[in-house]
Amino acid sequence: MNHIPTPLKADKQSVTLSRKDWEAMIETIEDADDRMAVLKSRAARKGGRDDGLPVAYVKRLLAGDHPVRVYREWRGMTAAALAREADVKPSYLSTIENGAKPGSAVALKRIAAALKVDMEDLIDG
Repeated sequence: MNHIPTPLKADKQSVTLSRKDWEAMIETIEDADDRMAVLKSRAARKGGRDDGLPVAYVKRLLAGDHPVRVYREWRGMTAAALAREADVKPSYLSTIENGAKPGSAVALKRIAAALKVDMEDLIDG
């Protein structure tokens, strides 16, 4: 969208645009949001704070590898180190990573904090 659309109708409460102008405006806003996300990502990377998950790890998640294991390995942690950091028993962490147990909300919250990810990222499936 290189121009400001001309309203079909306007009053004190509303403005009516053509569908074409509306969709062009929404696309322009979404493009601006995408550009801002790229700029933020580049700034984070430059500042050493980039947390973008590399493609190889994304592929593992898509292939069905357990998220706790994938994020743990991405962070370069051993299972013992993660268990210690998250204050969960190593055997319990193992049952979560192997899919034998889903993990309690408390445990997943601790594991997520130790891995510096959102708890929702660790829910398998």
